[in-house]
Amino acid sequence: MEGRGGRRGWLALATLVALMAAGRLTPAVRWYFRQRAERVVREVRRRGIKLPAFKLTRRRTLIHRLTHDPELIGAAEVYARESGISMASAMARVERYTREIVPSFNAFLYFRVGIPLAAWICRSLYEVRVVSKRGLAALDESKDASVVFVMNHRSNIDYVLLAHLTADRTALSYAAGEWAGVWPLGRLVGGMGAFFVRRGSGDDLYRRVLERFVQMAVEGGLTQVFFLEGGLSRDGRPREPKLGLLDYMLRRFDPDVSDILFVPVGVNYDWVIEDHSLLQPGGPEAGILGHGGLIASAALSVVRNLLLARLGGGFRLGEVAVDVGAPISACKYAASRGVAFRELEREDRIEEVKFLAELLMHSINESAPQTAVPLVARALLEAPQRVVPEDGLISRARSIAAGEESLDYEAALRTLLLRRLVLVERGWYRPAPGSGKILAYYANSSYR
Repeated sequence: MEGRGGRRGWLALATLVALMAAGRLTPAVRWYFRQRAERVVREVRRRGIKLPAFKLTRRRTLIHRLTHDPELIGAAEVYARESGISMASAMARVERYTREIVPSFNAFLYFRVGIPLAAWICRSLYEVRVVSKRGLAALDESKDASVVFVMNHRSNIDYVLLAHLTADRTALSYAAGEWAGVWPLGRLVGGMGAFFVRRGSGDDLYRRVLERFVQMAVEGGLTQVFFLEGGLSRDGRPREPKLGLLDYMLRRFDPDVSDILFVPVGVNYDWVIEDHSLLQPGGPEAGILGHGGLIASAALSVVRNLLLARLGGGFRLGEVAVDVGAPISACKYAASRGVAFRELEREDRIEEVKFLAELLMHSINESAPQTAVPLVARALLEAPQRVVPEDGLISRARSIAAGEESLDYEAALRTLLLRRLVLVERGWYRPAPGSGKILAYYANSSYR
């Protein structure tokens, strides 16, 4: 089965390259792939996979809808007046931002290329342990609701993992950051239904365009994923939630019309594939040794970790564990708080959104499963003088886990020794020189 899965992975990768090239070739080639996509849509619908009409709407139709939206036209008028530019120039910016944000979903790319590739990546790199899928029932029960998965952000593999786990129920869309601006990744994530988001943009007009797209997506029943933290964890602990996308979703929310089901997803890793780039000074954006930027930084970290894993006999990076928690209904939340988001003044609405964001982050953190490497790292760092006898380290990790007996602590210890993060001398384990930061990164993910 591993050989067959590997062949499928390589086939999916080769098809992806062909598709990326096809986007620059003749209209006949593009027409061929559109026909294939339409056949895939009919097939997946027969299998009961949820694909709302908004998901399948042509990109140019969505762009037209946004650029002719009365609210955005009004925002462009204000922007033109305040910026001292013509209305034509302001609308040109609206169209540019719209084309940047709106994806071009292709069912063939998603289900025939992306999903097999996601399965291959997950199974090749990790032993995938699913603690619970109870939240996925929301996809089957959400006839009049939009489903939004909210997930902690540990690795760029996070979305790949969730797409793999939900492939038999729906096609996900997510807010993509810097990676979506790099060819051919931009064409891939757009074809997979992701929409590009400029992190921390100070342009009011851009934010209004993004807001209206997100609202249309929610109203259209699009199944979305977003990382409430807004970025990858740099120390293993959850980051403070960002309110932007959540506020956009709730600003026009009317519980009498529909519901939004927020599904918390917690994920944890024995070995995060790009951990070196996350922990370097300045984060991934600084680039390895100050050169290369985000993409080069993450890529070099991935290569370094895979080569190191190969020394241990394979490319496996231990276990990744995921728990899809019970959904939280926006309607029930609003009723319990006695609030109507769409009627609140901005300051009051932001306070309510912040309260909900903290509730969601708590649910995500509670859902995040334990894995063995973080527990062993924590047991070592919390030991007196950070030195533990050979027969005591695993027992300390087990006591921290509070009854989680299925974890492979011996394999976790071998991983830490392979990575030279832990040394053993005369029957005693201790952190290797200079390993304190990365051990703390993993240990931090074990706290609840």
